Amino acid sequence: MPYTDERTPGLSSTESPQLARYVARQPILTPDERVFGYELLFRSGAENHFTSADPSDATRSVIDMSSLLGLGVLCDNTLAFINCTREILLSEFITLLPPENVVLEILSTVPPDEEVMQACSQLKRAGVKIALDDYVVGDPREPLAYFADFIKVDLRQTSLTDAGIIVAGHRGVCRMIAMKVETRQDFQFAKKAGFQLVQGYFFRRPQMVRTWTGSANRAIHLSILNAVFKPDLDLKQVEDLIKKDATLCFRLLRYLNSPMFGFRAEICSIRQALLILGENEVRRWCRLAVTLEMAHGRASDLMLTALTRAHFCELVGPNLVDGDIDLFLLGLLSLMDAILEIPMASVVDALSVHQDIKSALMQKESSLSPLYNLMLSVEAGEWENVSGICEEIHLSEPFISESQWKAMEWAQQVSDIDR
Repeated sequence: MPYTDERTPGLSSTESPQLARYVARQPILTPDERVFGYELLFRSGAENHFTSADPSDATRSVIDMSSLLGLGVLCDNTLAFINCTREILLSEFITLLPPENVVLEILSTVPPDEEVMQACSQLKRAGVKIALDDYVVGDPREPLAYFADFIKVDLRQTSLTDAGIIVAGHRGVCRMIAMKVETRQDFQFAKKAGFQLVQGYFFRRPQMVRTWTGSANRAIHLSILNAVFKPDLDLKQVEDLIKKDATLCFRLLRYLNSPMFGFRAEICSIRQALLILGENEVRRWCRLAVTLEMAHGRASDLMLTALTRAHFCELVGPNLVDGDIDLFLLGLLSLMDAILEIPMASVVDALSVHQDIKSALMQKESSLSPLYNLMLSVEAGEWENVSGICEEIHLSEPFISESQWKAMEWAQQVSDIDR
């Protein structure tokens, strides 16, 4: 059931290159796995991957996204790391970005000439933070290190010895960021070598393959998810499970008094609260609240990404899949292995969800595989894959881009209720 809204550019409209704006983000974390900021990866259309020689397009997309969603939404009120060519560095467009939220990543192709040095000096005085991307031993940008707040080292392109030399040479002057940290071994090395920050997706995978026993609360959380996934909802069972977790009880009462829900009345019991919500809203609230609880103590990016994925699938999925499969669950559960630190097989075995969802989560072929792969590609900024999947499933790229924006904004609104 392809998306065919004629008002949406991208299918036949000549306006689609101007209206399509894409963004992906990769988390930058502290050693205790807290989100410090995000590197933003922009693209303005099907043919522009921002590795081209047109920096003005990249800058306009940064500004476009900031005005549409705001860097606060894009980066969950943390720092936004944005790639910066020489042309962008010298451009006055930089002054339109909020300096307190921006880190300009000066690429390895930028020479430390007089104009660049002067631009860095002016930007620093304006409060903009500067990072040197893909730094190496003997880097020709060494003069720019005077202005740098961060230096980024690619662990895939730099030997362990050279990484140690770079850290030792700049420790105490600026913060060192280890890039391409994809395994626990990378993470442990980065910490041992003295990197204060790490960038990569290693924390989205379970630390080890093991049978999960977990705390009593986590067992309750899984039981609640299982209860609300069943076709026939047993409100008494849900009530009894919620009562076993004081935090969930508080969340429920707080939710009913949040602006998002808009209900204002005295709640006398958990049972009454569930009856006020109604069956569909009980299912939805339980899924969200349990996810927030399970993500407690983990990097906030996990929670935000799980919620973003869930709403993205909810927005896009009906154009691809017929029937009453709850596509929200596909996105929500896709990070549950990392949130709970257990294998995905243990997650799907513990829950009564549709077989197609289980197959997609286990990366087996199913009717939901295109949606699952699209979700991951959009999030990772793998734009060629996005274009290919959109063509295959007959959805316009502007529609996918808009759905991702809406999902990111919604996820932050939901998570803000908990703050």
